[in-house]
Amino acid sequence: MQNDRTSATTALSPENTPRIRHRKRSNETFSDPQRTNGSKLLLNDQNKYKSMRIRVNSSICMLGTFVFIIYMGHLYIWAMVLVIQIYMAKELFNLLRRVNEDKSLPGFRLLNWHFFFTAVLFAYGRFLSRQLVNTVTSDKLLYQLVSGLIKYQMFICYFLYLAGFVWFILTLKKKTYKYQFSQYAWTHMILFIVFAQSSFTVGNIFEGIFWFLFPALLIVINDIAAYFTGFFFGRTPLIKLSPKKTWEGFIGASITTMFSAFLLANFLGRFQWFTCARKDLSTGWLYCDPGPLFKPKLYYFSGIVPEWFPWNKISILPLQWHALAFGLFASIIAPFGGFFASGFKRAFKIKDFGDSIPGHGGITDRMDCQMVMAVFAYIYHQSFVASQSISVESILDQILQNLTLEEQQTLFLQIEKIIRDRL
Repeated sequence: MQNDRTSATTALSPENTPRIRHRKRSNETFSDPQRTNGSKLLLNDQNKYKSMRIRVNSSICMLGTFVFIIYMGHLYIWAMVLVIQIYMAKELFNLLRRVNEDKSLPGFRLLNWHFFFTAVLFAYGRFLSRQLVNTVTSDKLLYQLVSGLIKYQMFICYFLYLAGFVWFILTLKKKTYKYQFSQYAWTHMILFIVFAQSSFTVGNIFEGIFWFLFPALLIVINDIAAYFTGFFFGRTPLIKLSPKKTWEGFIGASITTMFSAFLLANFLGRFQWFTCARKDLSTGWLYCDPGPLFKPKLYYFSGIVPEWFPWNKISILPLQWHALAFGLFASIIAPFGGFFASGFKRAFKIKDFGDSIPGHGGITDRMDCQMVMAVFAYIYHQSFVASQSISVESILDQILQNLTLEEQQTLFLQIEKIIRDRL
């Protein structure tokens, strides 16, 4: 009997007890929607008025600066975009920076900026090649220099990238391999997700300030409308990644953005300063034929209202129908850029990317949706607005970019001879 008890005890001892496997739990925690309703939504936030006051004051300052730069013109807007990109890159480069490792790797931090400015040279060389050539056509030596740089720009940028690649290999140091390779991958991700997307903004600027300003304003309008609608009426959480975003704010912002897009396009589309494309890098006033998109058409309400009624017709720019597509994208798709940034910050357990803008966080916090919108604006313009047929301007661009000055003179003489023979 005692042996049976001993054997039973031995069988149930910790050494012989089978190990129970538990499912590995995630370290990431998510807020409970019910708790969120009570503590995090702007509707119930006790400090919301102080936060709103700081946010409004900084927004007014940013808006004043933005209006002044728009007034100055295309070249200054491009400079503003470049400065914003530099600040965004700085915030994101510092996100994974480790001071101890950087101290043991002198000069390694410069490698990030080497890749960044190589990307700047590549992207803006592609977008602004026509404007650069048109700017220096009056100086023969400078024209030949710029033409050569544009012709071999891809090779130059590739050589600069290879130089950075070799630089990276030569700086590899024992015990820091993992950190160095993570920084290398991190830098390329920043250039792809942040710089590549925001660079399309410059292409929009020189196609006409309208194609830069209009999408940017729609994002601002959507953001403001979502904030204030959620501030006063928000009750239902929208997405766990952004605890303060609500369905009420999302729907209210969508309606406001669509309505604003239709009216704002009519207002901005009547100014040549906004609608004319800039074909060089000068800052002078622009005069151009705005094209059919920017010429108003009258729509009559015949059969709906009597003819004696004073408002029996309405003037609408064809551009306004395109504006509805921009408003729809800014309302539904562009906010996902903000959700992506929110998830990114949660992954790194940070509130904001920086603190350069009081009440808003860093530059990257304000530009997350703008980057998505800039790519859409460029692709939409090239697909549905820009002329796809061969034009005199496109032929001239090819001649100026690909032929030497002597070849251009020969072409001119041959064309002159052909025209004389026909006449």
